Amino acid sequence: MRDNVRILLYGFLTWLIPFLLSIPFYSGGGLQIDQQLFKSIMIVAGALTGAALIIHLFSVMTMEYQTAGYVTGVAWLLINWGLDIVILIPLSGLDFISYTFQIGLRYLVIPVMTIMAGVVAEHAARKESQV
Repeated sequence: MRDNVRILLYGFLTWLIPFLLSIPFYSGGGLQIDQQLFKSIMIVAGALTGAALIIHLFSVMTMEYQTAGYVTGVAWLLINWGLDIVILIPLSGLDFISYTFQIGLRYLVIPVMTIMAGVVAEHAARKESQV
């Protein structure tokens, strides 16, 4: 049960932290830096946030790592999409199709990262238990 609560809480943080980091880049209703630079910053911020949370989550996880990787990836993906639909799309004024192509598809990196982390952690745990 604790694992699932952490997964959901950390999933929310994977969305919230980059969102909060993006706020200073907006002023007077518009983006204050080049859009491509902003997107690059947000991708890096999201990746760093996700990686740090994956490391911490897996260090306290009690379920099998590979299973945790799949569960975490799907949960975080759905949380990020859901929060974007409720908050980001209305704030940005993007229609759903534009959002999907410009932002939404990028979130597919989340399950890639968590699944790969789960596979690597599971492999390492098996190797360690054989020693």
